[in-house]
Amino acid sequence: MSPPDAEEAAEARAAAVAGTADRALVAAARHSAGRTAAVLGCTLGAAAAALAEPAVLGHALDLLLRRAPAGPAWTLLCAAVIAAEVLLDAAAARWGGEVDGRSTARLRRLALDRLLRTAPHHAARHTPGETAARLTAHATEAGKVPAAVAHAAAALLPPLGAVTALFLIDVWTALAFLVGVPFLVLLLRAFARDTHTSVARYQQVQLETAGRLTEALAGARTIAAAGTAERERARILARLPELGTEGRRMWQVYGGTTARSSALMPLLLYAVLAVGGIRLSAGAIGVGELLAAVRYAGLAAGIGAVTGGLAAVVRGRSAARRTAALLALPVLGHGRARLPQDCPGTLELEGVRVVREGATVLHDISLVIPGGATAAVVGRSGAGKTLFAAVAGRLTDPDEGRVLLDGVPLPELTAEALRREVGYAFDRPVLLGETVGEAIAFGAEPGPGPDAVRAAARAAGADLFVRRLPHAYGTPLAEAPMSGGEVQRLGLARAFAHAGRLLVLDDATSSLDTVTAREVERALAREIRPGTRIVVAHRLSSAARADLVVWLEDGRVRATGTHEELWQHEPAYRAVFGAADTEPDAERDAGQDSGQDAEREAAR
Repeated sequence: MSPPDAEEAAEARAAAVAGTADRALVAAARHSAGRTAAVLGCTLGAAAAALAEPAVLGHALDLLLRRAPAGPAWTLLCAAVIAAEVLLDAAAARWGGEVDGRSTARLRRLALDRLLRTAPHHAARHTPGETAARLTAHATEAGKVPAAVAHAAAALLPPLGAVTALFLIDVWTALAFLVGVPFLVLLLRAFARDTHTSVARYQQVQLETAGRLTEALAGARTIAAAGTAERERARILARLPELGTEGRRMWQVYGGTTARSSALMPLLLYAVLAVGGIRLSAGAIGVGELLAAVRYAGLAAGIGAVTGGLAAVVRGRSAARRTAALLALPVLGHGRARLPQDCPGTLELEGVRVVREGATVLHDISLVIPGGATAAVVGRSGAGKTLFAAVAGRLTDPDEGRVLLDGVPLPELTAEALRREVGYAFDRPVLLGETVGEAIAFGAEPGPGPDAVRAAARAAGADLFVRRLPHAYGTPLAEAPMSGGEVQRLGLARAFAHAGRLLVLDDATSSLDTVTAREVERALAREIRPGTRIVVAHRLSSAARADLVVWLEDGRVRATGTHEELWQHEPAYRAVFGAADTEPDAERDAGQDSGQDAEREAAR
C-alpha cells in the first residue's frame, strides 16, 4: 500500500470512528430522552425567565416612579420571575447530573459489550491502560455531551432574545450593540477550532501514558528483578511534559477566549449605555426602558458565555471518539444452529486462510480431525500453532475458508452451544472468580457442582495443593499465592470441568513438570468426558501419545500422520523437537516415559 493510500485509509478509519462516536452520543441521548428533554425544558424556561426579567423589572420601575397603582403587583411579578429562574436552573442542574450519569453508563456498557464480543486479537489492538482510560475518563467526558448540548442550545436563547428585545425597545441601542457581534462570532469560531485540536492531542498523550503505566504494573516483578525502576519511571513519564504543554495550551485557549470576550462585553455595554443615555435625554425612551436595554445588552453580550457549553461539547465529542474506537471493533457474531446429538466432535477445516497486518499467517489449511481423536499440533516457534488453535475453537474467524464441528459451521452455532461444547486451556490462564473453587467453576452455564469441581482439580493435578490452602476451595484468590505451574493446573481444571465434545489445550502444560504433565495426559484420556482433543504440543511425549500429529511450518500443514510415521520418515520433523539426525527409537522413548511413570507411582 502506497503512503497516499495509507493516509486515505487512516482518514477513512478516523471518519468512520467519528461517525460511530456521534451515533453513540445520539443513542445515549435517546436512552435518557425524557431526562434530556427535562434538562432542555428547564434550561429554556430559565432562559425565558431571564429574558422576561429586564422587561418586567423596567416596567415595574417605571410604574413605581409614577406611583401607579399597578406598581406593587409588577414588583411581585418581578420576584416570581426571578424565583422561577433560580428554581429552573436548580432543576436543570439536577436532571443534568442524572443525564450525565446515565449517558456515561450507557456508553460504557456499549463499549464493554463490544470489547467482550470481539475476537481477542481485535481487543488486543488497545493496551489495557488505553482501554481502561477509554472506558473511564473518556466515557465520563463523553457522557456529558447530551446535557451539554441542551445547555448550549438554551444558552443561545438569551442573547438572541435580548437582541430582539433591544430592537423592540429602541433601534439605535440595538444597532450600537450589533457593531460588536461579528467580533464575538469570530471569537467563538476560533475557540471551537483551537479547542478541538488541543483536546484531541491532550487525550491522545493521556492514552499513551496510561498504556505505559499499565504495562509497567503488569511487569512489576520483572522490572524489580532487572533493577530498571528508574528507567521505567522515565519511560512512563516521558510524555508528561507534552501532556502538560497540551493541558496548558487547552486552558490558554479557553482563558484567552474568556479574556477577549470579557474585554469586548464591557465595551458593548458602554456603547449601549451611551446611546441609551442620549435617547433618554431626547425623551425617546424612559428610565425603565434604559434599565431594560442595559440588562438586555448584558444578556446579548452573554453569547461569550456560550464558550463554556461549547467547550464541554467539544471535549465530550473528542472523548467520545476515543471511546468509539472500542465501539468500532468488529463483533464475532453467532447464528442460531445447534450441534447434532450423539456426535463424536469431528472437526473439519476447509481452505482456512488467516491474514494479520496484511500478511498471510495460515495458508489454505484443509484437514479433518476425526471425532474422539487427540491431535497434536507441532511446529517451530512462529509456525502458527496458537492461531490454528484459536481458529479451531472460534476464538477468531478465518479470512477465507470455514471450520465445521460435526458438520455445522462454527459461525452458525449459538454462542451458548459453541462455548458449552468447545473448551480451552491456555499456557498463561487468567483466573476469574472470588475463590479458587469459583475460578475452576467459571464458564458457560450450567456450571459444575462442587463434586465436579474437585474431580476436575484431581484430574489436573491441582487437588492436593488446593486442599492445603487455608480454606481449600473456598480460599479467596487474592489470598492464595500460587506458582506458574499451580495457576496452569487450575486453568486445566477449569477446562476439564467444562469439557465438551472439543477441547483445545494451547500449550496448557508448559509450566508443569514432566511427571505431572503425563499424569494430566493420562487423566485427560481416562477421566475427562470423551471428545476430540487438540493439543498444541512442545513435548515429545505429547506428540507420541496423540492419535494424529498436525505438523505446521510457516503457516502451512507440512504433513499429517502418526508420530511414529513422521519420526521414522521425516528428519525435519525430528528437528522440531531438537532431536539429532540419527533416528532414536520412538518406542524406547515411550518406554522411558512408562518407566518414569512407574517410578513416580512407586515413590507415592
